[in-house]
This record gives sequence, C-alpha cells and structure tokens, in this order.
Amino acid sequence: MALQDLQKERLKKLRNIQKLGVNPYVSKSQRKHTSAIARKMIGKKVVVAGRIRSLRPHGKITFADLEDFSGKIQLFFSQEELRGEKYEFLSNLDIGDFLESFGEVFKTQAGEITVRVSDYKLLTKSLRPLPSAWHGLEDVEERYRQRHIDLIINPDVKKVFEVRSKVIRFLRKFMEEKGFMEVETPTLQPIYGGATARPFVTAHNALGLKLFLRISDELYLKRLIVGGFEKVFEICKDFRNEGIDRQHNPEFTMMEFYLAYADYEDLMKLTEEMFSKAVKHIHNKLKIEFEGEKIDFTPPFGKITFNQLVKINSGIDLEKINTEEELRKVISEKKLNLNMQDIVGYGPLVDELYKRVGRIKVKQPTFVTDYPYQMRPLAKIKEGNPRVVGSFQLLCMGYEVVNAYNELNDSQEQEIRWKEQLSLAKRGLIEHQVLDEDYIRALEYGMPPTAGWGMGIDRFVSLLTNMHSIKDVILFPTLRPEKKK
Repeated sequence: MALQDLQKERLKKLRNIQKLGVNPYVSKSQRKHTSAIARKMIGKKVVVAGRIRSLRPHGKITFADLEDFSGKIQLFFSQEELRGEKYEFLSNLDIGDFLESFGEVFKTQAGEITVRVSDYKLLTKSLRPLPSAWHGLEDVEERYRQRHIDLIINPDVKKVFEVRSKVIRFLRKFMEEKGFMEVETPTLQPIYGGATARPFVTAHNALGLKLFLRISDELYLKRLIVGGFEKVFEICKDFRNEGIDRQHNPEFTMMEFYLAYADYEDLMKLTEEMFSKAVKHIHNKLKIEFEGEKIDFTPPFGKITFNQLVKINSGIDLEKINTEEELRKVISEKKLNLNMQDIVGYGPLVDELYKRVGRIKVKQPTFVTDYPYQMRPLAKIKEGNPRVVGSFQLLCMGYEVVNAYNELNDSQEQEIRWKEQLSLAKRGLIEHQVLDEDYIRALEYGMPPTAGWGMGIDRFVSLLTNMHSIKDVILFPTLRPEKKK
C-alpha cells in the first residue's frame, strides 16, 4: 500500500476514534512502571506505557510489543478479558501509536514475559507509519534530517547518544574534582576571537549593534583568570562559518579550561589522566576499536615535536626555513600535493603542510608539541626556542582532539601578533584573528602564567563510539536544504 493510502487509513481511524468519544491525544499518563521494571514483576499488577512496535491479531486474542526508553515488553489482549467494545477498539490502533496498559505480568509457554491486559488507554494516535527499513533509504542524510525516526528505528543510535551524555557528565565531574569552577561566557560577542575561523554575523536591533556568534570562549575565560579565578572551564557551543565534512560541523561542542600557574607540560599529564579515565569509564578498558584499528589509551601517550612529524613525513626541516617564500619553494621542489594558491602567510602554509603530510599519519593517541609561533597567535614563545610556542595538540586517528598551549600574557606582544594577522588579512588571508583592544587592556592589568586547553567533544565521542562522522554523534547536525519532492 502506498504511503498516502496508509496515511488516509490512519486518518480514517482517527475520525472513528473521535466519533466514539475517545480522546486520541490525552494530556497525562498514569504509567507507574517502565518495561524493564515490569519484566521483573511476574505475578504482579503493572501500569506500563509506550509506543506500539508490533500488533499481531489472532481472532479473539491479540499480541503487541510495547516499547519505552528502557526496552520492550509484550502485551496480551483477549476478548474474554476485555469483553465487548474494548477489544473491538483494538482495530483502531496502529504500529507507532502510544498506549497505556494495565494488567498482571506473566510468562507465556514460550517463555516470553508478558502483560495480560485488563484495561488500556490510547495516549497518542500516530498518523504517519514508521519506515520498515530505515537503513535502506537512498538519501544517506535522511537519517540525520529526521533523527526522531532514526532513534525509533535504530536502537544502536540511542546508545551512541547515551554515551555522549555519559561522557559530558564524566568531564564535568572530573573537572570539578580537580577544583575547577564551571562558568558561562557570552555566545554573542562584539568581537570574535580565540581561534582562527570565519564567524557567523548577526545584529542586535535595539542597540544597533553588529554581533558575532562565538568561534571560541578563550578570550573571555582568560579575562576571568585576570580577574582572580585560577581554575575555570566551560562546556559550550561554538560556531564557525566553515565547510562541513566528517570532522567539521558549523555548530559544535567544545570544552575549554584555563589553569593558572601551570604550563602545557602540566596539561599533558592532566590530559592523559582525563582521557584514560574517560575511556575506562565508558568501555571498562583502555584499548578500543575505531574503524578496524586498535587504539590504546594507556598512559603515557606518544609524543613528537611538530617539526619532527613534518620532517619525517615530508623531508622538510622547518627549523631551516625562515620565510613563506622559502617554504613555497621547498614544497614545490619536493612535489608535494598541496594547493598553495589561496594560502597567505607562513603560518597558514605550515598548517596546510602539516595537515596534508603529518596529521593524517598519526593513529594512536599522540601529543604533537611545540608548534611554530606563527600558527598560534595567542600562545607564548617557548623559552630557549624563539621559533616555537609551548604548545601541544593531542592527535588520534587523524583527528585533532585537543589543542593546548602556554597563554601569551604579554599585552604588548599580543598586540604585535594580532597586527601581524591583520597584515596577512590585507594580503588576502580569509581566516585570521582580529585585534581585541578590550582584551589587550585586560592583559595590561596582569595575568599570571597560565596554560589553556580546548577539546572538541564531538570528535572525542565519535572516537569512543566508533562513528566515522561527527554527524553520527550530533543529534541534529547542520545539513544542506532538503530537496523538494
């Protein structure tokens, strides 16, 4: 039967229900037991409620499967038990309807735990049939676009988001036990900053003010360090006006924290502890699988400098190259497959090189340390090596999961770095940082030595759940407009 015909049939049943004086959309249920609890109550009366997942009429008896968040339980309706119109009313029900059922739990001859229904109530009439083969849809984005159906049809999808919730709860508890205070910083910002990315632009009508959705909460969190807090963290949504792929969504979840009187070496130790405990908390082991590869989160993690990683995989020694022109020449000579046409500046060029030849090679959890200072405008130069900043990224399976560094707290140096970014913007660099004079003023009051850390929670969850794309761990990812049918 065609979809339109099925919907017409359900509408016909709805009208019949209304004619009988039955409310097909009641306001409240009297449910007292979940399916999981009811399954343990053999011989006792229960009140269960949920969605009908199957209906199997056999003359004077009918079996149904009722599903709630905790699982399924079988229902048994009989004409003898219900009598008259109550049993006949079952013909108005469809798979997908929500039902409340009263009765005693027993075990059938086949061993199936079942509720012998003595009464029931329709809670919600569904007007659209559930897909029977959701995985078989031609449009792979349909599962993301209609996540509500995806969750109904695919139990494993629910498990992924249960893990996500569990991860975020763990992170909050971990940080609080370490003495960090959770804070909230502005989503709407008059100047976007804290990262190198294009922002979403909006406006406040009453103030006549141009505003940006935050690309990071870094600069506000560091203002709090200036203000006297020594351990702060935030879990929030950030927004970057960029392309969409398996590792990027314009709206994503970040956790950032800032720790006064510490450096990036301290944060590497903290990261190892956090990640190993998180993995153990979720999987009860430290070795997990991602896309056929075994990942070992047993500390200590691997460690390699940024220059070593690039040199091993490209033969280019960045310590011997001082300018953008020199680097372009060497990349061309080595015939590396890099599109350098739209890249402006030494830092962005190094970043493109690293992403093409270095990052993708790292499979196990590994700290890549000491990035060129041109790549980190907000990071402090490493003592003893003016070419790099005290920094690291935690890589795993080609993902940049964590970014951390010693925070630049010299207000004059910070202004110079931002002006370098603006000069690159004038040359055509699209993604660049901007000068935030209010933040410079904050630094002028003095910020103690501080190390900062940021993690993409979506990427971490995708690793923990063996999901290829972060779309699979974001309930409602950003998608292209739906094609009109």
